[in-house]
Amino acid sequence: MRTTINLILLLSLIGNLEISAQQILKVERKVILIDPGHGGIDSGTVSKDGPHEKDVVLDIARKMVAWNKGLLESKYDIYLTRSTDTLISLNDRVKLAKHLKPDIFVSLHCNHIANPNIDGIEIYVYSANKLSLLFANSILTELNQKLGFKIREVKRANFQILQETIESCHAFLVELGYLSNPNESNYLSSKEKRKALALALLMSL
Repeated sequence: MRTTINLILLLSLIGNLEISAQQILKVERKVILIDPGHGGIDSGTVSKDGPHEKDVVLDIARKMVAWNKGLLESKYDIYLTRSTDTLISLNDRVKLAKHLKPDIFVSLHCNHIANPNIDGIEIYVYSANKLSLLFANSILTELNQKLGFKIREVKRANFQILQETIESCHAFLVELGYLSNPNESNYLSSKEKRKALALALLMSL
């Protein structure tokens, strides 16, 4: 912040540069790190006659990048832990988060359970403090209101991806529905509906 203030003061002394403090501050975009879970030989959960978790979350992550560039005119600096069907270790995902220190780190997954009637979107946090709960509930509310997804309570978990990034960023693990549920599996199998999900998820951040 001190560097930004010094830059503003310096530019204010140069009369022939017509630039405002607001324009300078606008350059400091928020950084979002999106982590499409699994990849490569690790398919994650697999729905019956439907998509693999690794493919669903990668497609949604890519579409979030595309929405940010096309609709939001690159409002955010968005990075992916993987952009192809590659298996990235949890340690390397954590290292990237610690290096980038993003404002928000979102790990994307899909759920699966033996009971096909269970549905809904879930979010996990490491520390259930007020700010983490505020962010998580904002995401859930957006996905519920815009797309009609059933939402579940925010849960606390000791997942490595959350526990080891707590000092570097606000981290969340989002379970984007159950591939074991026929309705949600059909939804996540549709490229157009994944496109809508990607937009709603991006806007919730």
